[in-house]
Amino acid sequence: MKHRAVKRRSVVLGLGATAGVAAVGGIALSAQASGGTSTSSSSDAGSLAFDPDAYTELTTTVTDTAGAEHAVTYHFWKAITYVAKPVDAAYQSLNVSVPVEIDGTAVDASNAPILFANSVGGYMPSSVADATGIGAGGMGGGMGGGAPGGAPSASASASASASATAPGANGNTNATGGALSSNQLLALAAGYVVVEPGARGRTLKNSAGEYYGVAPAAIVDLKAAVRYVRANKGVIPGDTDRIVSAGTSAGGALSSLLGASGDSPLYAEYLEEIGAADASDAIFATGAWCPITDLEHADGSYEWNWGGNALSTGKQVDQTVSKALRSQFAEYQAALKLKGLNGFGTLNARNYDEYLVKQYLEPSATTYLAALSDTARETYLAANTFITWQNGRAGFSWADFLTHVGARKKNTPAFDAFDLSAGENNEFGKGTVISRHFTAYSLKNDTTGLTAKRLDSDIPEMLRLMNPMYFLADKPNAGRSKHWWIRLGTKDSDTSLTVSANIAAAANGLGDDVNHLYYWDQGHGANTDPGDFIAWIAKVTGHKAKAGGKVKK
Repeated sequence: MKHRAVKRRSVVLGLGATAGVAAVGGIALSAQASGGTSTSSSSDAGSLAFDPDAYTELTTTVTDTAGAEHAVTYHFWKAITYVAKPVDAAYQSLNVSVPVEIDGTAVDASNAPILFANSVGGYMPSSVADATGIGAGGMGGGMGGGAPGGAPSASASASASASATAPGANGNTNATGGALSSNQLLALAAGYVVVEPGARGRTLKNSAGEYYGVAPAAIVDLKAAVRYVRANKGVIPGDTDRIVSAGTSAGGALSSLLGASGDSPLYAEYLEEIGAADASDAIFATGAWCPITDLEHADGSYEWNWGGNALSTGKQVDQTVSKALRSQFAEYQAALKLKGLNGFGTLNARNYDEYLVKQYLEPSATTYLAALSDTARETYLAANTFITWQNGRAGFSWADFLTHVGARKKNTPAFDAFDLSAGENNEFGKGTVISRHFTAYSLKNDTTGLTAKRLDSDIPEMLRLMNPMYFLADKPNAGRSKHWWIRLGTKDSDTSLTVSANIAAAANGLGDDVNHLYYWDQGHGANTDPGDFIAWIAKVTGHKAKAGGKVKK
């Protein structure tokens, strides 16, 4: 066996809360490594074969959400290039973590579920190349790499870099991918295989000034990474027919898109261009936290939700613009013809507030309040008199809920900014053009001096490739995942509450298994029930495990 070294890391997960309950301080992570020297291995750029012996052996202590500690020894494969013709291997690589011993008991993860966890935030580049163990990947904002071995890449040079001046580079969205590391660590302690893929992002620019990580690069890369794992079935440990994606914010959008668009032929030419493996990119289940997606309709849905809320400065946004965008949302929502969960009926702009309150918000508040002590509950209700508490259930109006949330996060338009300053404008850049409009309304109201009367001809295709709703509501995709875990904080004004609810309604309408709830009083990137997510994976995949993470085979 080669490339084996032993390292010990201690990772502590603070006690999580049950679904819908705020965890004080969130999930705290700390790690300390000692002993041994890290080793790593990457596949050759022209080879898509996984080397089963090229791992480092690491030992980690994980404290689960019930407070129990688990000693986990795992094999760690680092920075494996997952395409044959990488544009930038620094981002087009993945890490694999496989548990081999949990709490002193040897485990066999050869048929365990595979958690496929991306760390994308803000549609920025994400790299795992410098990770020293599980859960250490993240957004890469520095220099972009060239092709391995100094060979010229398809469209990027070795001097490629992430632009510090790209719109939204410091971001309206969660650039860390939320609390994903808790998902990965808990999955490992449960005996699951964890794959962490990197992906190109919108700020990457080569020496010619060309942006090579804009749409649809990120989703193409994630699909290629799934294909790599599937192509190495029986060599990479884990059940390649039980891949479960996870992501937060833009990563949540990409996780949703990955689940919705499995094996769609629309991506074939892009995957062929980078030398993706000839295998399926369909996944079994999807985990999405606060997904920022359906971007061509996001401005309208945002104004429908938060249009009456002032900015943190106390200033109201332009209500003429807000009203026009709300009208666009009404038209779009009516065209979707989605039915709400639990027999609610067809969702439209007139009843969506009632739906959100009854289906999600009141149950979220109820769960939160029910978990408090009597004294704590009385204190909370005294400070939030808009809530009625009767027979163990919370009640309130939509208007009072909006007042409770307070300031909105973004100006209007929130995503396709008139001045092209939003990160999403950069996501739809092309070539040496850093940012473009992707809605006709914002192009018409452009403040940068553009004179074009129509959107660029490729924009409709880019929007389809980046929108899970296209594969769920417009043209239902047979290759989609059939299990959906969707989460959002009730105080998350980075996006509209309708975005995740529409994904849930669309998937539910297709007969898929949908587990969707909102975290009360939580903001963007919240993940207060990671233990429940790990248990959900076991349930939907049929994986059997003993308490304490010892895998039963």
